Amino acid sequence: MGPLAVKTYPGEQWLPGPNRATFEPDYGRRGKLWVFGAFEPATGQAALLLSPRRDSASFVQLLEQVIIQFPSQRWLLIEDNLSIHTSRHVTLALAAWPNVQVQFIPKYACWLNLIEPWWKQLRSLALKGRRFENLDELTLALNNALTYWNEHRHPYVWRKKPQEQTTILGGFGVSHNNLSTAI
Repeated sequence: MGPLAVKTYPGEQWLPGPNRATFEPDYGRRGKLWVFGAFEPATGQAALLLSPRRDSASFVQLLEQVIIQFPSQRWLLIEDNLSIHTSRHVTLALAAWPNVQVQFIPKYACWLNLIEPWWKQLRSLALKGRRFENLDELTLALNNALTYWNEHRHPYVWRKKPQEQTTILGGFGVSHNNLSTAI
């Protein structure tokens, strides 16, 4: 998910007018941590690893956690092309686990990574409208959000099925079904 700073996170929405929400700028220099996560779309179960740095060792710890928390005969991990996912340390760890297969999504195709919508849910559950004074508060909020999510989890369902998507022919606005052109 990236680094999360110990700072104030804005609330739900900004309202115009004299009674609108305001908040003082908060530059968050009270600490930060990196959030690593795993998400199983079939069940909705998620796992987090919080680390002071983004490195291969932390990612290998997440892989170990995944193997323990998501018991299976084989694992198929879908990952983006972040450099730590392909580092030498991670490659050696994966060689020790022959039942773990990694599939990388194409570059510049983050919408194919099903953990991305879950990061949005986690931010909403843990961070929205909160102010954190130290790393312990931030860690507690993330762990509480994860616990809440796992207690109320549900399978991830794509909103649009492939057969419902319109086919674009010849450029923007031309539909295959009715051949209408938008100008």
